[in-house]
Amino acid sequence: MKSTPQTYQSAGVSLAEADKAIAGIKTWVESTFNSQVYGKWGHFGGCFAPDLSGIKTPILVSSTDSVGTKLLVAIQAQVHDTVGQDIVNHCVNDILTCGAKPLFFLDYIGIGTLQAPVVEQIVKGIAMACRQNGCVLIGGEMAEMPDIYKIGDYDLVGTIVGIADRDKLINGSSLVPGDILIGIPSNGLHTNGYTLARKVLSKFNLDDRIAGLEGTLGEELLRIHRSYLSLISSILSSVKVKAMAHITGSGLEGNTKRVVPEGMKAVFDWSAWEVPPLFALIQQEGKIEIEEMRRVFNMGVGFVVGCGKDDVDRLLDIARGRGDKPMVVGEITTK
Repeated sequence: MKSTPQTYQSAGVSLAEADKAIAGIKTWVESTFNSQVYGKWGHFGGCFAPDLSGIKTPILVSSTDSVGTKLLVAIQAQVHDTVGQDIVNHCVNDILTCGAKPLFFLDYIGIGTLQAPVVEQIVKGIAMACRQNGCVLIGGEMAEMPDIYKIGDYDLVGTIVGIADRDKLINGSSLVPGDILIGIPSNGLHTNGYTLARKVLSKFNLDDRIAGLEGTLGEELLRIHRSYLSLISSILSSVKVKAMAHITGSGLEGNTKRVVPEGMKAVFDWSAWEVPPLFALIQQEGKIEIEEMRRVFNMGVGFVVGCGKDDVDRLLDIARGRGDKPMVVGEITTK
């Protein structure tokens, strides 16, 4: 009996759908290009010639991250462009903590069954955020792997490269006791704590409207991870910033201590701001201790800026002038 010839398609990988996806994302990717990009999109490597004018000693700053299990909310809601924005903004904020501005971004999409419309929505979100942050989407990878990911599931990872002037790097080393920590509000959970949040909120549907929340539960959980680049750029032009921290996994204390010098610590006033309702809902439904909440979630503070007491009012005025709601959340003390 003659056996049926095997193909990539019969093994679960569609090259035709991959070609369709590539055609669909081409316009979005190229919409992020600027004069520093060399060559056409689609080559094996992306070529970038950075503009180094005004930078005395250029330092490249890089970071990589993933969206995590927030993707499962996006998949369930069938909303895929927001997570594309999430991954870019998360990476932008990470390199921003040392004063770096983004140059270019690369994405990785690993997917169970390749669906061109889903990939196009993801990349659309990535491209939107890249343009908003002045960043080029210079390359990426799309891999259909039915033996790794379940049908309908995908993973999204991003890598960013930015630039800073070595003489202007911000790392917290100049902090002294008495310096003040200013918190900048988050836009919800951002991209951390979703494994716990999803578990304790599993009795609800994503389209449920719950008292205290502005939108549906799905809308609240899919709020876009905020980029702080524009605001912080304005602050850096007028204020001597000593340290910055992006509040992600490990919460306010866990991330801020990464930039506090040896022999010092950050002391926080947890009553300085009102915790958004979504965090209160998660705590209530999961009967979670407040210490655990503060370790897992940002609790409404997505970014922290450290400065001297004399610069506090100026920093607050700049942020408020841009429509933000900054607050003094803590102080540097000796251990």
